[in-house]
Amino acid sequence: MSVQVEKLENNMAQMTITVPAKEFDAARKAAYNKRKGSFNLPGFRKGKAPMHMIEKIYGPEIFYEDAANELMPTAYEKAVEESGLDVVSSPEINAVQIEKGKDFIFTADVATKPEVKLGEYKGLEVQKDPVTVTDEEIEAELKKAQEQNAREVDVEDRPVAEGDIITLNYAGTIDGIPFDGGTADSQKLEIGSHSFIDTFEDQLVGLNIGDEKDVEVTFPEEYHNSDVAGKPAVFHVEILGIREKQLPEIDDDFAMDTTEFDSLDEYKADIRERLTFAKEENAKNVMQNALVEQIVESSEMDIPDAMIESQVDQMVREFEQRVSYQGLSFEQYLQFSGQSMDQLREQMRPDAVKRIQGSLVLEAVAAAENIVADDDDLQKEFARMAEMYQMEAEQVASMIPEKEKENMKKDLAVNKAIDFILENANQVEASEELDFEE
Repeated sequence: MSVQVEKLENNMAQMTITVPAKEFDAARKAAYNKRKGSFNLPGFRKGKAPMHMIEKIYGPEIFYEDAANELMPTAYEKAVEESGLDVVSSPEINAVQIEKGKDFIFTADVATKPEVKLGEYKGLEVQKDPVTVTDEEIEAELKKAQEQNAREVDVEDRPVAEGDIITLNYAGTIDGIPFDGGTADSQKLEIGSHSFIDTFEDQLVGLNIGDEKDVEVTFPEEYHNSDVAGKPAVFHVEILGIREKQLPEIDDDFAMDTTEFDSLDEYKADIRERLTFAKEENAKNVMQNALVEQIVESSEMDIPDAMIESQVDQMVREFEQRVSYQGLSFEQYLQFSGQSMDQLREQMRPDAVKRIQGSLVLEAVAAAENIVADDDDLQKEFARMAEMYQMEAEQVASMIPEKEKENMKKDLAVNKAIDFILENANQVEASEELDFEE
C-alpha cells in the first residue's frame, strides 16, 4: 500500500491511497467465498458456481463493493499513520480506480488539526464568585430525595389530577385520517411533565378510569414531521389506569431508611457539604471557561467545516445517550420536541465550534508550557475511573488499549493546562469588582 498527500485549503488534505492489485483480487475472492451461497446458477448446485461464472453473468464488478469495504478501513488507518497527518474528522471517501486485475485506488479527504496563533494566556483577570449554600437549597435536595422515594399507588376513586401517572391508549388523526406515530397502547404519561405536545396533558385532568375523550391539539409549525407540522389533530384517548405518588415524611426515620445517617440533622449536614463542594467545583469551572473564552478571543485559528461536523456528530451521540437514560429513544425525543435532526445539528453547531476552539487553545498552552501527563497521572485517572465503576484500577488499566492510553495522556495534559491558566490568573472577588465599579 502507498499513500500520496495533497494539502488543500482551510486545513484540509487529500490522501490518495493505492492498494496493490494482488490484495484487491484477494479481497474479491474473499467476497466471493462469503457470498457464493446466495447464487443459484443453472447447471450448478446452489453455492457451487465458480467465481468466473458468476462474474461472467453478473459482471466483474459484482464483488467490487464488498472487496473495497473490506480493504478501505485498514488501508485508510495505515495511510493516516504513514502520512503523519493529525486528522480531526471522518474521511470523505471516493473510489478513483476499482477494476479487476488492477490496483485499487481511492481518495480520502480529511480535516487536519489547525495551527493556533496563541494569544495572551497568563495574568488574565477573572471574577471569582462567593460560594454559599442556603437552607432553601438543602430543603430542595430533601424534596428531591422525598420524590425519589415516593410510592406509586393505584387510584380508582377519583379522576386524573396534576402529578398523576396514568396509563392510556390513544389514536391520533388529522382530518379523520390516522398518521404515522399517532397511535399507542398502554402508554404511561405523567400529568404535568409536558412530554406531549400542546395542551394534551391538561385535557386529561378530570377524566376517570374507563373514560374516553377526543383531545384536540395543534402540532408546532417547526415539527420535524412536515406531514403534520402546524396542523390540528384529534387524539381519541382512553384512560386505562391512574397511579398517584405518596411521599414519605421527612424526619429522622426517613434519614435512617434512605441514607447511612442516623438523624435528619446529620443528613442535612452531609447535603450542605456536598452542595458546597459542587458549588466550589462549578465556580472553578465558570472561571476556567471564562479564561478559555478570553484566550480564544485573542487567538487565531482556521477551523475546517469537516472538523466542526465531526464534533457535531460526537455531540449528537452524547445527546442520544443522555436521552436513552431517560427512557426515550432518539426518534421519540425528536417527535416530542418537534425538531428534525438537521435542526438539532444546527442548534449544536455554535457549541461545537466553542468546544473545538477551547480544545485547540488549551493544547497550544500545554505545548507552549511543556505541560505533559506522565504515567503517574494516568494511574490516578485509572483509580478515579475504578472508583466510579466499582472496579480495581488494574482491571480498568488492562481493559484500555495502549493507543487509547496515549490519548488519555493528551486529555490529562489539557486538564493540567486549564489548571495552569487558572493558577496564573488574577482572581477578583465579586465584592472587589463591585467596590471598583462604585
